[in-house]
Amino acid sequence: MKIDAGIQGELSDIPERARKLEAQGFDGLVSAELANDPFFPLILAAEHTERVELMTAIAVAFSRNPMTLANVSNDLQVLSKGRFVLGLGSQIAPHITKRFSMPWSQPAARMREFILAMRAIWAAWYEGEKLDFRGDFYTHTLMTPMFTPTNNPHGAPRVLLAAVGPKMTEVAGEVADGMLIHAFTTARYMESVTLPAVERGLARSGRDRSSVELCFPAFVVSGADEKGWEEARTQVTRQIAFYGSTPAYRGVLEVHGWGDLQTELNILSKRGEWVTMGERITDEILHEFAVVAEPEKVASVLKERFGPLVDRLLCTFPYATPEQRQEYFEELRAS
Repeated sequence: MKIDAGIQGELSDIPERARKLEAQGFDGLVSAELANDPFFPLILAAEHTERVELMTAIAVAFSRNPMTLANVSNDLQVLSKGRFVLGLGSQIAPHITKRFSMPWSQPAARMREFILAMRAIWAAWYEGEKLDFRGDFYTHTLMTPMFTPTNNPHGAPRVLLAAVGPKMTEVAGEVADGMLIHAFTTARYMESVTLPAVERGLARSGRDRSSVELCFPAFVVSGADEKGWEEARTQVTRQIAFYGSTPAYRGVLEVHGWGDLQTELNILSKRGEWVTMGERITDEILHEFAVVAEPEKVASVLKERFGPLVDRLLCTFPYATPEQRQEYFEELRAS
């Protein structure tokens, strides 16, 4: 199992943070599209690291188009000397239409075509194939030498797709190199919904489970002292509540018989009652969505719960001592 760390924050802090995380032994550095562009931190990290993989988790696909992302990915693949991993996500309809002012329709089918279109563009660049992609959502039929990159000896990056529902998860299994399992996922949901959907997608592409990498940003509640523990618990319960308010994620709660909670959280979110939302996450719910353990037991609980299910974990372990972190790495990598 690989272990990744996030590199959010001020761009001026990224070089030092990236160097430290690589020195600490992390396998990958992950940048998310939240309040900042997801690619800029990876540009800086590429310049100041040598070994770690550099991943977006996620970059919003539908706020862009296949050609723009093919170009950005090519540049990062060159700069990182082949260490870039493009993690894509769809976002949800209100953000795409109201925040980005871009079209939204049939997200799973659109995403499938988006990834295939990028692959067609890369095939034109790296393999000399004629660009002639004609789909229901995207058409790419023009490529001239002036706009064809010639400086990339590493080829196309791997593409990972974020998904929650079964339709998008099937797309990940069919056309992506892996899947970014949403943090708002429990082990039960993975086993009953996620993994079977991945297998259906793999079957359509004639591949098996070894062909894809499953990545999971696990919620962890732990702390070196009582204050740290309570801060972690508050942060995680509020994050779970925020995700739980999203109608598209209701299915995860329904697997556990908590579907009505989604309705309640959605109402509270529209009122802006974020603190109250976090208070609705009971200990029972928290323990399903998060690993809750003393620092010395975190790795063993992570390994037991997710080791048989996923290939890499996003866990920074800020509460751990350097010695504990190395012990975590050794135990998890033995999974």
